[in-house]
Amino acid sequence: MTGPLRVPPGVAAVRLPADVPPEVRRRLQESGTVLPPFTDAHVHLGLVDPAPLRARGVAAVHDLGWTPHEIAAMATGPAADPALPRVAYAGAFLTAPGGYPGDRAWAPPGAVEEVADPASAVAAVDRQLAAGASFVKVALHADAGPTPDDATLTAVLGHAHERGRTVVAHAEGAGQAARAFEAGVDRLAHAPFSEPLGDDLLVAMAAGGITWLSTLDIHGWGDPTPEHEVALDNVRRFVAAGGRVRYGTDLGNGPLPVGLNARELAALAAAGLGRRSLLVALVGDEPPAGLVSFVPGPAPAPTDPGPVHAAWLARATVLDLAELTNPEGAA
Repeated sequence: MTGPLRVPPGVAAVRLPADVPPEVRRRLQESGTVLPPFTDAHVHLGLVDPAPLRARGVAAVHDLGWTPHEIAAMATGPAADPALPRVAYAGAFLTAPGGYPGDRAWAPPGAVEEVADPASAVAAVDRQLAAGASFVKVALHADAGPTPDDATLTAVLGHAHERGRTVVAHAEGAGQAARAFEAGVDRLAHAPFSEPLGDDLLVAMAAGGITWLSTLDIHGWGDPTPEHEVALDNVRRFVAAGGRVRYGTDLGNGPLPVGLNARELAALAAAGLGRRSLLVALVGDEPPAGLVSFVPGPAPAPTDPGPVHAAWLARATVLDLAELTNPEGAA
């Protein structure tokens, strides 16, 4: 990396290629900071125009529910655009017969697969993986309808893990976050917002290694709702217990900015994430190769509070390392 901000432990450093011309290297060092590329770990690309995402700081996205062949085409097919973020995806939502989000107008045909029993769950997991899914999404939204029973949920998890894939759960309704954790889900699609979680459960979640995707700003889109306050408090206590939170916005769910969301980052800072933790949350676990985040302007001082770092990070854009070998492409 260049610039004054040191990459914290847990985040892989990036280096500019040796053939980046000296004048480009100097310009970057003098005008901003180069960091590892940022990922939004919860989006629905079929509900937005993704064209502005890279210019607005998002190098990679995890699509958590869409028609498999459509999202596969956006990620790797003929429609894939190198100017767009790198895309990993879950394919269809796996849900109980009649369960969420099968009745939602925004969910197109094929974006939801109903799993009624363990055998259908195994087959549904295989179909998502055959379509190129990097992980599997299961819906546990008890407030909106039926959810997969325990045997079916166990089959989803067991087969996905046997196939080397993680499972992310939409857990909503009393007890569903605990149920997801106890079943062995790897990630929660949302910081739990249905109820305050007990401290013992939060400590167990942190020790168990489950990851929460933040999605705090969907609760009011800048005008915080009671669910926002519940989620924020859960995140605050989860992080204090050593829990892992990753930046995710649920892009496509309401009037969210298409790009880095300053409100989401500010909410994470309000939950106690400082400079190091914010960067870890943004970079995630598998940053895409060949891209970097560039934040113009002077970096905040290490002693500045989290909200200052959040506002600064929200100004990032994405640079392609290969393009930096051309001085004309590094304005």
